[in-house]
This record gives sequence, C-alpha cells and structure tokens, in this order.
Amino acid sequence: MSPPRPAPIQRILDLLEQEQGAVHKDWGGRIPLALVFANHYHVAMANLGYQALYGLLNAPEDLVCERVTWEGWGQAPLSMESQRPLADFPVWAISMPFELDYIHLVDLIRQSGTPLWAQEREDGDPLLLGGGVAPSANPEPVAPFLDAIVVGEAEEVLDEILGVLRASSGVPRPQILAALAGIAGVYVPTLHDGSPIRRRWVRDLSTFATTSVVLTPQSEFGDVYLIEIARGCRWGCRFCLAGHLTRPPRFRSLEQLRPQIEEGLRYRERVGLVGAAVSDHPQLDEMVRAIRDLGGGFSVASLRADQLSPVLLEGLRQSGTRTLTLAPEVGSAGLARSINKGFGREELLRAVDMAVRAGLHRLKLYFMIGLPGETDEDIRAIAALVREVRERQGGGSLSLSVTPFVPKAHTPLQWAPMAPAEALERRRQWLGGELRPLRIAVEGESVDWSRVQGVLARGDRRLAGVLAAMKKRSLGQWRRALRQAGLSEEEYLRQREPQEAFPWEIIEPGVGRDYLWREWQRARQGRPSPPCDPEAGCSRCALGPSCTGSPPAL
Repeated sequence: MSPPRPAPIQRILDLLEQEQGAVHKDWGGRIPLALVFANHYHVAMANLGYQALYGLLNAPEDLVCERVTWEGWGQAPLSMESQRPLADFPVWAISMPFELDYIHLVDLIRQSGTPLWAQEREDGDPLLLGGGVAPSANPEPVAPFLDAIVVGEAEEVLDEILGVLRASSGVPRPQILAALAGIAGVYVPTLHDGSPIRRRWVRDLSTFATTSVVLTPQSEFGDVYLIEIARGCRWGCRFCLAGHLTRPPRFRSLEQLRPQIEEGLRYRERVGLVGAAVSDHPQLDEMVRAIRDLGGGFSVASLRADQLSPVLLEGLRQSGTRTLTLAPEVGSAGLARSINKGFGREELLRAVDMAVRAGLHRLKLYFMIGLPGETDEDIRAIAALVREVRERQGGGSLSLSVTPFVPKAHTPLQWAPMAPAEALERRRQWLGGELRPLRIAVEGESVDWSRVQGVLARGDRRLAGVLAAMKKRSLGQWRRALRQAGLSEEEYLRQREPQEAFPWEIIEPGVGRDYLWREWQRARQGRPSPPCDPEAGCSRCALGPSCTGSPPAL
C-alpha cells in the first residue's frame, strides 16, 4: 500500500480531476514559467485574464506554463500541473487584479524561499514579473518586491518579453533586467530613471481570442464558458478605475465571436459574456439570437439599466437566469451627475419594469456610499429609490450590495478623500435598518478592509515595508505595521492637493492629468460629461488620436 500523499498535494490532485483543459507538458528543453495568482484557486479560475494568459503562455512549444495560487497564510506554494515548489520556476508571471492581493504576494514570495526584495536577488533566483489592473494603476506599494512590472494589456507586450526570456540562458541577471527595461510598457523598478511608463494596449481585439481555457466546477463561473466580447468602457464614470485604465472601448464582432460561442457550447450549456460594459456591444441582440439558435444559453455579470432590450432580457430568462444585476450606484440625481453615471431614477425604474415583464423577478442592486459630497439626504434617496423598485417589482426578491467608495489612481476622483469609517458604518447600518421591514438584505464589503484597499490604491513605496512586516492577513497586523513605519491610514485617505505630485504618476495610462483634473472639477460642480466616442474623433482624455477609429468595423 502506497503512503498517503501530503494534504496540499492531494487537494491539488482532487482539483485536477474536476478540470477540463489543463495543459500538462514535460519540462525537458522548455522554459518553465509559473503563472501566479495571488489569491485562492476558485478566484483565479473565475478570472478570464488569468485564464487567457495561461492559454497564451502554453501555446508556444518551447514554454511550459503551470498555475500557482495562494491558498492560505504560511502554506508552501505548489504548482497545479506538476505539484512542484514555486521556487523551481525560473520565471514567475504574477497576476494581481486587486490591491488586497499585495498582502498575499508577500506571503507567496516568503513561503517559496525566494528573497523578498528584488534588489537582494542574484543569478539563479527566480525572475518575478508582475501585472494586472492593480499594479498597472499604481505599482509603487509592491515595486520593491518585483523585478519587472507589465503596465497595461499583456497580449500587446508578451512576444517582446518572451523574446528576452528565450535569450536569457546563461545571461547575468542585470543584463536580463536591462533588456526588459528596454521594452515599452515594462517597468523595472531597480533600473528606472524616473520617466513615465506608458501603458500598452491592444488596438485590434480581432487578432486573438480571450476565452476560458480551464473549466472547473470549483469556480464562481463553473457552469459557464467565459468569452470576452468587448474591452474598455465609454461611459466615464468618475469613480471607475477600469473605465479609465482600459480606454478606448473596443468590440469583437459577432463574426469573430461565433466560432468561440460554438466552441464554448461544446463544453457548457451557457456562455458567459464578459466586458466592462457588455450591454454597449452594438451587436448584442444579434449575439443573443445566435446563441439561442445554437441551443445554448448565456449569462452576464451586470448590465447598465439604460441599455437593456427585450431581446436581451428574454434571452436571459430563457437561459435560466433568475437574478438580474444592475448598478445604479447612487439614489439621488445630484450624485448621479457628479459621478457621471449617465442615468438615474427613471431609467432604473424602466429597467425594473422591463425585467418584470420578461419574467426576471429577482433583482440585485449595487450602490456606493461615501462618495465626495454625499449627505444623509443622498442616503435617504437610496432607500426611497429601493422602495420604488420594490413596488414596481411585485413579489420578487430584492437584495442590495452597498460598498464604500475607494478613491483610485488615474481616475477623476483620485484627488478625493475617502469617507471616515464611522460615517460609512453609520450610513450602511441606517440603510439596513430602514429596508429590513421590506425584507431586503443589505450586504457589502468590510469598511475596514475597504480602507486598507484605499491606502494601497494610492500608496507609495513606504507601504512595501508595511506589507513586509505583516505576519498574517489581519487588521491588527496591518495597523501595527503602519504604526511601526510611522504611517497612518489618514495620510493616504485624505483629500489630495491640486498640484500634488502622485507616486502613481510613474505610470502614463494615456488618460491625461489635465483631463482628470477637469473631470474632478465637473464632479464637484455636479456637471456630467459626454461618453467617449473614438469613432467620432473624440480626444478629450488625451488618449487622443491614437485611439481614433481603433475599434474594428462591425
């Protein structure tokens, strides 16, 4: 009888048994890369960007890419495909979509036995390459831990990075770093001269597919095959990082997507349509009909209330969707104009009426509290709006997600303060109490951890020392480490000065500071702005002529 396997290895083998699509390659003659996700397995497998990168990195014959996820504080990280220690991989590609993943990153590096600080690594140590939405916006809190950081969309820069890696055998580490630093859009903190790193982005999405690669029931989207139909968003909501960092809006045509839909329906009964603003796709109704004609269903994460159609809603109902998710964000018209949401009460109620007529009786609404200029009256407006929704909805279920506003780098609200914790807690508790008689559940992210996210989102390199001092992920450890470093949350969560230099401006995302400042002033005045329209020659945000006409013709 063979000896029992160690628990972490057995857990990985159990997960592999449930997967479809995992790539297993022999290491002989190939460059091994660890594709690291600094969060749990089920979170990683729900992230389409991580999945797509896994497929891209395993496509070349001379590479072998294996997945590594963070599975708990102090656990030695092992790869999924061969259960090798993370330190065995000479190159790590680390995906970090969320700022709170920075805490897990430090733990992963430590538990692998790799030197934590990039400047202490030598020849023979792994090369750590970071990327994702969070470090693309502001890499500084984790810059001292990473050898290089990809700013923007990986597909645009991947071939150049792989060219450096293929030529790196036997090359001293400083020369490899210098070669990486020579690639536009790659930030090498130990060699950087202070000039801005310009975000790289893909002009034409039709040159590649972005779909699920590994399917597993152990994921939030385990029953669907994910397909990216669009990238970027035109609406310019002033709080939204993704809406500014992924400009301009780009769409994949139905002609290109049809084979991906057919492939997805071979493995799952439904496809999940992914994009920052799915309901903006100009061929969405035709796409819905095509999916239904193929005998399949579809799902979407959330939709704009003012962009719904009967075809879309009926297709969702026929696909088995029971809950329609909408994000009005605010309850008052004044705050809606301030954040440039682009729709308000009338549009939301019209959407509720359409959903009820389509047979979608369960609703989930997303709201945000703590926005600049918010008053108690704005919170009362949320409750009033929710009551109206409940009346229109009839007997269906209704739930609310109420999350604190977190100011993000490279958005118009990067100058804004984060509301005090006491005010956020008081307003959320009031909402919960006010709506409880209507049997409406109010949930949302922790206020305390939202503040940690806010510090990291607009942080500087001093926070690397704070992260390094944490012995586990806990608020007590975080606050103790901050105090020991002589820092405070308030220092980072305060309102910023007009001419203040920001640590994240080492990144040049293409959306200019002057534009963001004008939008911040318009926010304070409660004045909306028109949506982005590259095809009409819009150049307000300073991404300018480079994006004009970039979306492929549909």
